[in-house]
Parts: sequence; structure tokens; C-alpha cells
Amino acid sequence: MSFQAILARQSADGVTATVETVEDDILMEGSVTVAIDWSTVNYKDAFALAGQRIIQTFPLISGIDFSGTVESSRDARFAPGDKVVATGWGLSQTHHGGFAQKARVPADWLIKLPASISTRDAMAIGTAGFTAMLSVLALEHGDVEPERGEVLVTGASGGVGSIAIAILSRLGYRVVASTGKRNETDYLQRLGAGEVIDRAMLAQEGAPIAAERWAGAVDAVGGRTLANVLAQTKYAGVVTNCGFVGGRDLPASVLPFILRGVTLAGIDSVNAPMAIRQKAWARLATDLDLDKLASTITQVGLSDVPRIAAEMLEGRVRGRTLVDVNS
Repeated sequence: MSFQAILARQSADGVTATVETVEDDILMEGSVTVAIDWSTVNYKDAFALAGQRIIQTFPLISGIDFSGTVESSRDARFAPGDKVVATGWGLSQTHHGGFAQKARVPADWLIKLPASISTRDAMAIGTAGFTAMLSVLALEHGDVEPERGEVLVTGASGGVGSIAIAILSRLGYRVVASTGKRNETDYLQRLGAGEVIDRAMLAQEGAPIAAERWAGAVDAVGGRTLANVLAQTKYAGVVTNCGFVGGRDLPASVLPFILRGVTLAGIDSVNAPMAIRQKAWARLATDLDLDKLASTITQVGLSDVPRIAAEMLEGRVRGRTLVDVNS
């Protein structure tokens, strides 16, 4: 049978990505076949479609996550009709991804959705929300509790930042949101930010260690911003990092680590073990206000994805972009 998919191809001019009609025989190895309902556009997708060495084999169906309904399974853990989500692993790198109406993947890549989370909710959360929850779990692991003080979220209007704010505020933290989009102040405050600051405050060259302010931070920017966040973090604070839109380098000092015992926790959503994935999705079912999440969503169809990906790299997308693969 045929289905629609965004197939990324490599040419002399770079990577091209268009909606094509493909046949079932394009599907790769895996024990579970899923009829996809929803996917999302993430920064990693935008980088992939821009030719930034994400996709490792061509042609490949792009999209780093999806949710849908099991169509068939050769693994006893899944049965037709199960609602499932997949994020990371080899999707859109070495294995066909979520910008399609169908996928076949290893069973170990799938998680059954909690009853309270629909397939649409699952992709409203998506890789970004999963990453945000991993970041919150890392803060908790480092004993960063609400009474210890303010928690900073950088890249606040993006997918990870938006959902991190919603989760942290619901858990009782006072959240400070850092963004370059000051016109998004009302949006960020509705999500739960107690204060919104201009990202320029963190983007300039700063002291190797500065006045203590943050009990913890969720950083999706990297570069100079991350260096300044570390310099301003309180004794025994925890800073998580999951992105590098502000630069891959870290022009920082060791002083926050050896004088204040600050922890820098890297967040990897691609190869996270199943146990932590299950814990994160269970927590998302209880700690994220899905009604609040609705305010972060823009819904598009498959044909809109290349345009949205380009706009994302230009900083013109906020929140979550939900892809209805069947429209």
C-alpha cells in the first residue's frame, strides 16, 4: 500500500525535502508497524532539513518523533490498537522518521502512552516536552527544590523552554524566562513565568564567577549564555543543557564548579534508557497542564514542514509545531 511521507534526498545543492507518495516496501526493519497520527517540527528536524549532518543515509523519511496507533506487531509487548509514542533513537538519522503516515520500528523504541495522554497530546509534548521533563528530573536529582530559589529557563519561547516553564511552575518553582522575543512576555507569563528577562542580559561576555542568583536552570541555548548562567548559579545549584543555538563552544571557567559545587547536567533525549523514558512520560501525565500546553501549539500539515523548519532556524517559531501527517 502507498502512503505520504517527506523524503529527504541529498544532491549537489544540499538536502531537499518534499512530500512524496511511497510504498510500504520502503519501510525499514522493525517488529512494530505504526499508523502515524501526529509528528512535530523540532530544532533537530530544522537542522536536518538544512543539511546539518543529522541525516546519515539518503533517501530518508525525516522527523525525529511520532505518535500513533499500532497496526501490527511481532512483539508481545504491543498489539494492534495500542497508542504509542516514539522519540529519538535512530529516527531521521539512520531510520525512517515521523514525517509520514506510517512507520516500522523496533519495539524497544516505543512507549505505550498513559491513558490520560492522547496521540495528539503526545506530540504536543513530543521530543521537546520529553527533553523538558528530563531536565526537570535532573534538577530534582540534584535536590533543586522550589524553596531553594529561582529557576531560569533560557530559550524560553521555544518548545523545550515553553514546556519547562509550564512544568516547573506547576511544581511550585518561581521561574524566570529568558527570551529575545519581548513581545512574547504575555505568552510566557501565561505558561507560568514569574519574570521575563531579555536574553541580551546573558549573551554578553561576563565574569567567570558572578553574584549568585539561580538555584537551577534549564538551558537550551549553550555558548556564552550557558557560561553566564553557570557563573550566576548558587552554591550546589544544577544547570541542565540540551541545545546549542547560541553556540557549541562553552567559554566558561571552572570556578563555578570548584568554588560553588555547581553541576552541569547534559540532557540527551535520543538514547535515553527505557526506564528513564517511562518515568518521564509518567511524570508528564501528572505534572504538565495539557490545557496550558494548548496555548503553545501551532498545527500544520506535512506539506508545511519544510517552510516551518526554515522559519524555526530564523527564530520565527514559538512553542510547539504539531504536524497532522494525514492532512
